[in-house]
Amino acid sequence: MVGSRAFFGSTRKARTPVPDRNTDISPADSHAAQTPARRRLGLGAWCLYDWANSAFNTVIGTFIFSVYFARGIYGDETDGAAVWGYAIGVAGLAVALLSPVLGSIADRGGRRKPWILFFLAVTVTATAMMWFAEPDDAFVIYALVLIIIASVAFELGSVFYNAMLPTIAPPGMIGRISGWGWAMGYAGGLACLAACLFLLVQAETPIFGFSTENAENVRATALLVAVWFTVFAIPLFLFTPDTPPTGEPMPRQITRGLSILWHTLKQIRQQANLVRFLIASALYRDGLSTLFAVGGLYAAGTFGLTFEQILMFAIGLNVTAGLGAAGFAFIDDWVGPKPTILVALSALVGLGITILAISDATLFIVLALALGTFVGPTQAASRSMMARMAPKGMETEMFGLYALAGKSISFIGPVMYGVATSLFQSQRAGMATIVLALAAGGAILMTVAAPPRDRPEGTVGPA
Repeated sequence: MVGSRAFFGSTRKARTPVPDRNTDISPADSHAAQTPARRRLGLGAWCLYDWANSAFNTVIGTFIFSVYFARGIYGDETDGAAVWGYAIGVAGLAVALLSPVLGSIADRGGRRKPWILFFLAVTVTATAMMWFAEPDDAFVIYALVLIIIASVAFELGSVFYNAMLPTIAPPGMIGRISGWGWAMGYAGGLACLAACLFLLVQAETPIFGFSTENAENVRATALLVAVWFTVFAIPLFLFTPDTPPTGEPMPRQITRGLSILWHTLKQIRQQANLVRFLIASALYRDGLSTLFAVGGLYAAGTFGLTFEQILMFAIGLNVTAGLGAAGFAFIDDWVGPKPTILVALSALVGLGITILAISDATLFIVLALALGTFVGPTQAASRSMMARMAPKGMETEMFGLYALAGKSISFIGPVMYGVATSLFQSQRAGMATIVLALAAGGAILMTVAAPPRDRPEGTVGPA
């Protein structure tokens, strides 16, 4: 077993007795014990969960419900976009406070699937309830409360889902599995958007008797997302191996988890390399998450895209993003996640600056589709880099800190976007803050030492 001293390196300051970390925990079915067919099925089911959950981000968070909220519920496109950004920021702050605590507790219990199932249930329930948010400003608070609840549960579930990656991926394939998962996610977002477009939003006669009056067909997309997420998440629970339970009672899991997390936080300053990566990834991930949250609003408000055009644009964006995530997955395992991220961020900043300077809608669509090619690799390689840096037996705690780093400042991106948009009465000004976040994150990442190809037993790499 590896203690916190081994994790943080030997220093004179690290004299505090260290709680046991259970780093001897192994996956329920080791790769050696699984048949090739069973292993592929489990990996495919894990990737399919990305297909399932992307429907929430794409349809609810970015391209349909966010636009519907600003235009239909709030009644003002610009101010509605700012208020939506504030709500996403509140959700991010809640995730920042909860994710490392729950992650450390979960590592003491071993299993991750029960946590994923619980947060899945909360997410789909809150999403389904968005159906009742009618196009009236009386539903502003109702809609904002639901998006906050759903977003918090969605992000917390993702912490436990991501923590499964280093325990199920074969040696030397963490980058590919992560990239293929992201690619599946974009494909899932594309498929769900297409279903929303052709079955509900643009259909002359929407399915299941939904009417176009009172925005029923648009509100019904929330029901479709809830069902989509639930159905396609099932294979993960059936086929993907989980780490075995430790047998510890929940009260002890909580006390030990909190004790170990507190010890980790006290000593984390000794891991300068990890801290720099967490700060860098927090900045550029905040920029990307803000982009996802307001991308549809920006396309509508700045270039005058209609609701249907936004959906078609989103479908194209998911295609290029999925292709980029799948293609760069091999590069990640070949050259490493750090160079992959830096190349992708450089392209994102360059294309982002160009988009800010143009006014032609057609050119915007072309450049935005090109930009999408580099979004997936940034996300997938960041996940694989964190997986490579996470010591065995501490995966969920480390991904909890990864979420803490991102979400502790995740309110900054949406708030800065909202403030800049309101102050200058221009969504271009808001979008400029996103480009700055991407550039700043890339600059700090350049100072981070690349992680080893093999996962460490009790270290996160050089300080």
